[in-house]
Amino acid sequence: MSSSVDQIKSRIDILSLVGGYVKLDKAGASSKGRCPFHNEKTPSFFVSPERGSYYCFGCGASGDIFTFVEEFEGLDFKGALKLLADKAGVTLESYSKDSKGDQENKSEKEKLYEVMEEATKFFEKNLMANKPAQEYLKSRGLEEKTVKDFRIGYAILDWRTLYDYLRGKSFTDREIELAGLAKRPEDKAKGMYDRFRGRVMFPISDSSGRIIAFSGRILVDDGKSAKYLNSPETPIFNKSSVLFGIDKAKDSIRKNNFSILVEGQMDLVLSHQAGFKNTVASSGTAMTDQTLSKENIINNLGLVCRLSKNIVLAYDADKAGLNAANRFAKIALALGMDVKVAGMKEGVDPADTISKEGKDAWKEVIRNSKHFIPFMLERILKESGGDNRKAGKGIRERLLPFVNDLQSAIEQSHFIKLISDKSGIAESALVEDLKKVESELKYEKEETETARVNVEKKLRKDPIERRLLGIAFWQESVQNRVIEPESIFSRLQKAKEVFKDSKEDLIYEAEAFYASSENLQKDVNEMLLNIEEEYLNEELVKKMVELKNLKDKKEESGILQKINEINKRKEEIKNNRLKK
Repeated sequence: MSSSVDQIKSRIDILSLVGGYVKLDKAGASSKGRCPFHNEKTPSFFVSPERGSYYCFGCGASGDIFTFVEEFEGLDFKGALKLLADKAGVTLESYSKDSKGDQENKSEKEKLYEVMEEATKFFEKNLMANKPAQEYLKSRGLEEKTVKDFRIGYAILDWRTLYDYLRGKSFTDREIELAGLAKRPEDKAKGMYDRFRGRVMFPISDSSGRIIAFSGRILVDDGKSAKYLNSPETPIFNKSSVLFGIDKAKDSIRKNNFSILVEGQMDLVLSHQAGFKNTVASSGTAMTDQTLSKENIINNLGLVCRLSKNIVLAYDADKAGLNAANRFAKIALALGMDVKVAGMKEGVDPADTISKEGKDAWKEVIRNSKHFIPFMLERILKESGGDNRKAGKGIRERLLPFVNDLQSAIEQSHFIKLISDKSGIAESALVEDLKKVESELKYEKEETETARVNVEKKLRKDPIERRLLGIAFWQESVQNRVIEPESIFSRLQKAKEVFKDSKEDLIYEAEAFYASSENLQKDVNEMLLNIEEEYLNEELVKKMVELKNLKDKKEESGILQKINEINKRKEEIKNNRLKK
């Protein structure tokens, strides 16, 4: 495997890779740009072709081509390896062979990816033999090529067909159940049964293209079953970190500098078929789940937001669609995204627009999309029916909170003037009410900002901790050690507990990188500095909060001294990097 990693590194230089995601400008021997992993106005993200690495002096994000893809795309190491191997034209042995006899040496996650791939093939084959399912897809306007591209399949209306097939492929009950493909009845004496039955199956992939979940649309409504049934959360599927179609949409989002967010699978598939390949869907994921936290939603937005700050919401024009759009826009505006809304006709979803009116009609819908604030303003004024008092109340309660979410004071001023011009309400009155809204929603805004920072910190820290622990686990298992494992374990006790179930994957990654490398000690030292820097940042935030809430002035000097020590150590780390 190390030969595959070396081949990838020799064929993909870090400057061209990162430059495909981030706009970079020449800065001496390096290139710089705005960091994709945290909000910043002044570029502090540097890429060094000589070292084959990147580093952000603003947030501390650092690494090589693999780490960058892991962080940016939200993938684990094997996902990044697959993506980069495809890009470099390198064949990965473990992905190319049918290693049926090697099943016991594979990690749990790898087996789950394999069982999901096998299930996808089974569903695809079922579709080829089922005329009603084929006719349904044809009636919705799907072309044969589109069905194949999205690997759409069919789950037979039978209790154990998939389960029996997978057992015949040597997958265990635990693997099939853990993948969310079969369920175990309460009566243990009875056999397991398929989760998906009598449904058109839409595979959900991560950004590298690995199948991680399914969403099944019932073919014949029995009046009892849900129209759509989604996979449960599994070790490889977290509904708060993936959007349906992201693997096929990401390049187009980056190229066109905007994404389109729809709700349903059919909406997405037909939008791609109509030429809008920058479309993703929230169906089967966290976007419309009212129980999930802001951190989950921000995480869900992750890759889309990093690819482009511009997004068009194309949800249904009913109450549920508008509520989902409101919740999304609230977070997206706070993240600095430019949010537009497509004006959908009442009772007509994107799939209907494309299949019945044609792709030109869909093109017009997207072209005529409006920024969220004027869109909502028009809706509020229309609903008020000319009642100025009702309109004013609607603007105060339903619109100004979104103006408050805007990061730019210039943008806020622009929209206040627009609202004033359209509604006839004096700008001074709107500004006065906006100040009150700002005060009322202060803690909500702080909560959103905290959630954003937490997601950014997790993005930076997780890949470094994973790789360090992989090295420690690997060195622990060999005789001729280069690194003493305890020197890492002692620094990462909490992380060791979090990642203990991924031990085999972490060892795999460490061996792939360092089996024939002379840079192990050097890389470990650098990663330990990065982790120390993260811990220093966390401690600094705590001390600043303590200082802000301090009641006993006698403690002030001690806190200030600690803050000074933290800043001094951070400066030492920064200066050491600049000297390298």
